[in-house]
Amino acid sequence: MPHTASFPLAGAQPVEDAAARACHGRWHLLDASGAPLPDGGPGLANVSVRLRFGYLVLQAPGMLRLDIPLDVIEDDPSVLRTVQLDGREVSVADEGAWAAEWFSQVVGQPVRLVKICGPAAV
Repeated sequence: MPHTASFPLAGAQPVEDAAARACHGRWHLLDASGAPLPDGGPGLANVSVRLRFGYLVLQAPGMLRLDIPLDVIEDDPSVLRTVQLDGREVSVADEGAWAAEWFSQVVGQPVRLVKICGPAAV
């Protein structure tokens, strides 16, 4: 069966891997106001994405590799917030300061990497 491209990180390069379908659209970048970056923002198209050993592996020119765990269970409601993505409200977890700084360098503006949690993530 042919693989179709999936985009685990909205706006970044696609992943040609059947396993990536389960992660399609799960990660997004939000600007300083909490709004999603339009079209991922400048520089995001240069980010390569792979799934490897339970991690979302991200690489960009001139940057160290960034590994984000795929399946961390966010069971602490204090780390979750609700945002508007594609016209719907979804619960997201922030992936932390290191990921925020990494992506802020890549896209050239302050951003936060968030992961969709709960039923909207599937």
